[in-house]
Amino acid sequence: MRDIDYSNYYWQDDKVRLRAIEAEDWESCYISGFDTPARRLLECAIELPPTISGAKKFAEENADFSSTNGRIMFTIENLNGESIGGINLNSIDERNGTFSIGIVIDKEHRGKGCGTRAMKILLKYAFLERRLNKFNDCVLEGNEGSARMMQKLGCIQEGVRRQVVYINGQYLDFILFGLTKDEFIEKQNEI
Repeated sequence: MRDIDYSNYYWQDDKVRLRAIEAEDWESCYISGFDTPARRLLECAIELPPTISGAKKFAEENADFSSTNGRIMFTIENLNGESIGGINLNSIDERNGTFSIGIVIDKEHRGKGCGTRAMKILLKYAFLERRLNKFNDCVLEGNEGSARMMQKLGCIQEGVRRQVVYINGQYLDFILFGLTKDEFIEKQNEI
């Protein structure tokens, strides 16, 4: 295959690229299942131990944008082609123009801005290509990294849904964040 010229590619910036999940991504899915603190923040629960067959099934069911669960699933990679996490567009409500995004960054790549960069790419797609108008998301109480990322993206804290998740013997809150298309565009113009 010829070399690909990514210099004008929509799905990347100068640090990260989004691509379709591939069946070969099962190993990253499997390994990330052992990061209990991150999985707890993402799924708001303690999952059963990861299995190779489960990871392979997940990768196969979501490969090449073939998911049937209403999510548009991507692998996040650095510009060397190394997988560093995953992101998905979900809860899409075309009538009302609302959506959410789920994201996980592999442990060794957290705190380096990769998640924020991947979010900007997917927000740009949702707002400027899909004509969606409002990003809604929630962050589990104590997930300081995700809360900081939401603030960097220009999201507004819209409220708190109190004691809605039960983890490790205690009830935790969801911190609600939102961002409109106009707010996103204004924030991009500031940079």
